[in-house]
Amino acid sequence: MTAEVLKYTREQVEALELAPGSQHQQLEGWVPTLANDDDLRQALEKALDYRGDVTLTLKSGERIEAYIFNRQTGPTLSDSWVQYFTPKAPEKRKVSYAEIARLEFSGKDRAAGKHWEDWVKNYNEKKAAGEKNIALVPDALE
Repeated sequence: MTAEVLKYTREQVEALELAPGSQHQQLEGWVPTLANDDDLRQALEKALDYRGDVTLTLKSGERIEAYIFNRQTGPTLSDSWVQYFTPKAPEKRKVSYAEIARLEFSGKDRAAGKHWEDWVKNYNEKKAAGEKNIALVPDALE
């Protein structure tokens, strides 16, 4: 059995390495209407993908500024929960969907305005200038 050797041009290899990124919906500042269970579930799914903090207002009136990083969905809101971090507590916490009355995308979207295409452009400019050992790295968060 012979091994088939595939030859690619440099441009083809670079095109494969620099695949386009995905577009994120602009959510910063959004307060979704939670008219029913499905609205809440969909908003919490977006909060899970959001790259900033959200503010949860519970039915008890308590407000929680948090970064949502995990969730468990069940057949009812009482069987579903989100897991989050807050600036005021170092440990992970969770809250039932059934306790949430309002959701605000209140924190700064840490990736807003930082598009994949901009990183690729910066990379290509450095490469064209002859720089070595360059990489696509994220900006500092602050």
